[in-house]
Amino acid sequence: MTTTPELARRNRRMALGAFGFAGLMLGVSFAAVPLYDLFCRVTGFGGTVQVGQAAPGAASDRTITVRFNATTHPNLPWRFEPGQQAVTLRLGEEGMGFYLARNLADRPVEGVATYNVTPEVVGRYFHKVACFCFEAQTLEAGQQVDMPLVFWVDPRIAEDPNTQDIRTITINYTFFRTLADAERAGALASAGPHVGRGAPARETR
Repeated sequence: MTTTPELARRNRRMALGAFGFAGLMLGVSFAAVPLYDLFCRVTGFGGTVQVGQAAPGAASDRTITVRFNATTHPNLPWRFEPGQQAVTLRLGEEGMGFYLARNLADRPVEGVATYNVTPEVVGRYFHKVACFCFEAQTLEAGQQVDMPLVFWVDPRIAEDPNTQDIRTITINYTFFRTLADAERAGALASAGPHVGRGAPARETR
């Protein structure tokens, strides 16, 4: 069977198109995670909060209450709890809260926290200036630390029909054992899904 020049050209075009499509799909798969993360940060999807912007200062007399919730994964031998139940601040005003963590084990243990806010729709208006989330924290045996959180709530929350009636926001933290520490302790299978980087906490007495 002979192949005409025209048929050969068509076959080359089809092969190039197939390789190009495969390359595009590979690129999309690599980009999916960072694009999804960007989408969550821009829209507040899933209670994802905004990060890094300084508070503009109180914009009105309207106040909002921020409640603090704490959960500890069963594999992490820590006591983790909020230092206060709630704070009330004006929209645009910078607020601060503390969480307390104590290592109950007889050896150093490394943990890492994840968080979100509820109702989830307020995520785009809750701004975190400084916090301990996603940063690995190592506590020595019996050590207790304060973990500060600095935040503010965007005044635009009062203009959005979906959020204008909300008067209370809950920020939820869950502490896990880090994967590296769980592996050292032989407990990797039950460590829970999370990520983290190293950062110090402030020790208290």
